[in-house]
Order: sequence, then structure tokens, then C-alpha cells
Amino acid sequence: MASDAGYFVVGFDRDAEPQTIIRVVTEDGEASHIARIAPGNFDIQRINGLPPNQVNPTGEALLARIKAEAERKAEGFASRADIDGFKSGFIVPLTKYRQSARFGGQRILNGEPRPPHYGADLAAPTGTPIRAPADGIVALADPDMHFEGGLTMIDHGQGLISLYLHQSRIDVRRGQTVSQGQVIGAVGMKGRATGPHLCWRMKWHGRNLDPMLMVDARTPA
Repeated sequence: MASDAGYFVVGFDRDAEPQTIIRVVTEDGEASHIARIAPGNFDIQRINGLPPNQVNPTGEALLARIKAEAERKAEGFASRADIDGFKSGFIVPLTKYRQSARFGGQRILNGEPRPPHYGADLAAPTGTPIRAPADGIVALADPDMHFEGGLTMIDHGQGLISLYLHQSRIDVRRGQTVSQGQVIGAVGMKGRATGPHLCWRMKWHGRNLDPMLMVDARTPA
């Protein structure tokens, strides 16, 4: 559903079909558009030296912790703020960084093939400020997740959720309204990480999006 102001956002997953039909229905009628999806060019990334429990967790207590954290993340993804925080476009959450991994690459962890990496890894020193890339409402703020370390999720409206992993410090709380450019935390290497970086992720109604494609995007005039 579009907002009262007429804004809407649509996202396509890593493995989306090469085309889809977008159909707009209003009280005055309907119109359709064929959107063609360019194929992705995805890397293969090998990461060695990870602790075994970050690749194949074992133990009743750890598995119970991971299950409880998955439930909290599911609540964050279910957030549906009645805002259009995405309409002003996005900025990169770090002012200085080196992109150490692109979205969608195949991950091989300690020699084991794993699911694709659904984030853009931005390497920067520990403590580097992380900025909110667009307006939104904090859907989750947890300083110590097993895989993600310090994790923040921001709801930008209409099911568009952005995530910030491995933080050394979190400066916001759940339910807080944040503005584009506001510092929300700091880069770290907590969780499943071999060096300080920000893993920036984005989902729209469960679809994994490349957040870097949102940078400088603007709503039509």
C-alpha cells in the first residue's frame, strides 16, 4: 500500500527473476509496467580463522541463545512504521571506509560453503561513527548478538529495514526516531568478524537488498 502522500518502495532479492510486472491500482483505474532486473555479478569470498562456534554452533546453551536472538530479530523485521523515511534517499553510513566485501557474494567459511552474504562490508577502524543513512525508527538495538555482535535495525517505512552489524557501541534505543546523518553507534568487530568493519544490510518484506544501490536514490519529482 502506498502512503497517504502517494509514496511507495519496492525491492528485489539477489536471485530475482529477470523481469517482473508492477501493477498500480487506484480508485481511478490501474496501470502496469514491466521492470527488467539486471543480473548480479557476485564474488566468491573465503574467510578462514573463524572460531568453530561462529561457523557451526554447538551446545545447548549457545543454541538456545541463538534461537532467542532469532526471535528478537524476527520482531525487528516485523516492524511496520507508518513513515516514508526512504523518500529522501540514502547516504553511506560511514564517511570514510574501504568496501571489503560486496553484497551477494558466496561465502566459504573455514573451508565450508555457506549461504550468500547479504550485506555490504565497509571496513573502518573500531570506533568510527556510524550514521543513519535515512530517516527511520529503531526497530532493534542489541549490543551483544552471537553472530552480529552489536546490532541495530532501523525501520524506514513500508517494510524497508536496514541493519548494522558488529558494532562496538550502540547509541540508540528501540522505538527511537532517528534522522539521516545522526550517529547511531560505532564500528567494531563483535560477533562473526575477523576485523573491524560495518556489515550494512537491508531487507524489504523479507527480500535481501543491496543497500549500496539505495545510495543517492531519490523519489521521482
